[in-house]
Amino acid sequence: MKSSDGKLSVIMPAYNEGEHIRRNIGETWKTLERVWGDFEIIVVDDGSRDNTYEEAMAAASLPNVAVIRYDVNRGKGGALKEGFKAAKGDYVAFLDADLDLHPSQIPALFKAMKDNKAEAVIGSKHHPSSSLNYPVFRRIISRVYAIALKILFRLPVRDTQTGLKIFSYEVLRRVFPRIVCTRYAYDLEILANVNRLGYRIVEAPVVLNFQRVRKWGRIGTKDLYRAGADTLAIFYRMFIKRYYDGI
Repeated sequence: MKSSDGKLSVIMPAYNEGEHIRRNIGETWKTLERVWGDFEIIVVDDGSRDNTYEEAMAAASLPNVAVIRYDVNRGKGGALKEGFKAAKGDYVAFLDADLDLHPSQIPALFKAMKDNKAEAVIGSKHHPSSSLNYPVFRRIISRVYAIALKILFRLPVRDTQTGLKIFSYEVLRRVFPRIVCTRYAYDLEILANVNRLGYRIVEAPVVLNFQRVRKWGRIGTKDLYRAGADTLAIFYRMFIKRYYDGI
């Protein structure tokens, strides 16, 4: 049954995903065509060094698929911010291009939004009903990070990092202009400001099927350090500098 509650913009940031981006865009389009009435898919090539752009453009022959490209890698947060500039939907979903999280889960997140009268719903690995298939190392890191965020920001959610989220357009319109992070803690910066503005955020269960060949995916020691530094920088901007008070 298709949703008729408004237009949905799905933003898919992609970096060096040329091997499977055409197939995954097609899978996303096919899924949304089945479950949603009015939608668009915005693919953002985040300065890829492979054939991501060419493969994405091949998939852009499908209706309502647009591809944005820039030459210098900005990070996923930067790609989402760029994609949002082109979004025309009443609701905006973030979806990782590797499809670790299948787009068929979007209607469940939207239902959670409506049922809870929320403005933002995040797929949560820590939800008791989630089904997870991803490395133990990443599970440990996710749990530790969640505890740190609870202490620092008192967010009403347990997981900020899962790559499937849905927001009302108006929420992101208010928040994105002040977002600074483009790489490691952009999820946190967005959600901390959504929460600070008084919008309701709820979690929904997800099915996560890790696709990466490498055991730990793309996370390395430097990434963990930079994520920590970005997190503390957000805390400083929010509670000491009061940078976000202008939103």
